[in-house]
Amino acid sequence: MSKPLTIADLKTLARRRVPKMFFDYADSGAWTESTYRANESDFARIKLRQRVLVDMTNRSLETEMIGQKVSMPVALAPTGMTGMQHADGEMLAARAAEEFGVPFTLSTMSICSIEDVAAVTTKPFWFQLYVMKDKDFVLDLINRAKAAKCSALVLTADLQILGQRHKDLRNGLSAPPKFTPKHIWQMATRPLWCLDMLQTKRRTFGNIIGHAKNVTDLSSISIWTHEQFDPRLSWADVAWIKEKWGGPLIIKGINDVEDARLAAETGADAIIVSNHGGRQLDGAPSSISMLPSIVDAVGDRIEIHLDGGIRSGQDVLKAIALGAKGTYIGRPFLYGLGAMGKDGVTLALEILRKEMDFTMALCGKRDIKDVDASVIAA
Repeated sequence: MSKPLTIADLKTLARRRVPKMFFDYADSGAWTESTYRANESDFARIKLRQRVLVDMTNRSLETEMIGQKVSMPVALAPTGMTGMQHADGEMLAARAAEEFGVPFTLSTMSICSIEDVAAVTTKPFWFQLYVMKDKDFVLDLINRAKAAKCSALVLTADLQILGQRHKDLRNGLSAPPKFTPKHIWQMATRPLWCLDMLQTKRRTFGNIIGHAKNVTDLSSISIWTHEQFDPRLSWADVAWIKEKWGGPLIIKGINDVEDARLAAETGADAIIVSNHGGRQLDGAPSSISMLPSIVDAVGDRIEIHLDGGIRSGQDVLKAIALGAKGTYIGRPFLYGLGAMGKDGVTLALEILRKEMDFTMALCGKRDIKDVDASVIAA
């Protein structure tokens, strides 16, 4: 393939270079994947107004997310097992994001640890928190994020129980991969991926092994993970997390107006309208379809971001036009990472920036901060 021109091109290349079990992990949704598909297709239904004979010079995509300057209103979303798309994946993605001037969000379930990412970056990144039953471990994660000078905590609210993803079950997904004939074949057909993996020591969950009680190897981590996600997590826990963290707090996984109102009452700095990329409740509405009603309900009380279904710079522009102050990309940067490593993440961001910039100009706007519902065709 010649140089990828779209996120879809990066996806095609990643599919060729990443073992099936890990590509499917990044690319799958829950059950029938109807919500995963709706996240993408509902963007296509939103049409833009074409404007002409307007000054298109001196355009700017620079803005702020939770008071932090960003080169465009895009952050890299927290994604589990990023380091299985490419060796040292979280570290590479974090460096690409820093150089591009956008936030990188490290997942609790990352392959590279908080400390690994802090060692290769010079500016603060964000950390995503899953709340476990072991509150000492949760507090340790928060304190480690503080020590790494993370500048925001992203609390994921929609993973109290794990949605069933059929592809992962059929693939027998694990990190590191199991050495069954099927898994060996999947890796053997991706030799460049294997060569990269042989050169890193980071092949399992860096934030957990050696930090959680009695978790010292892969066999113990699978049991621990199954038992530790806390189904009792409630709004009352947010106050405790906010107190222990003491910095900017973002709540991720809001996809309902009533929940948005409850989130606004917590004193959090922002919410992310998200259905976990269609990986939790299959049949839930798309994130972009819920954005306008949530903005109407609480947009004057809390900053609103959007995650889910973004595959182009036009999608970002549409989300901003409908009231989001920032957006997140998960799969697009994972496709870039799997396809080309750090350069692929940078290319994914460049693709989005170019598409957003051109679209903004053709809609008659020069500054992303001026983009609003007036660019949406009735």
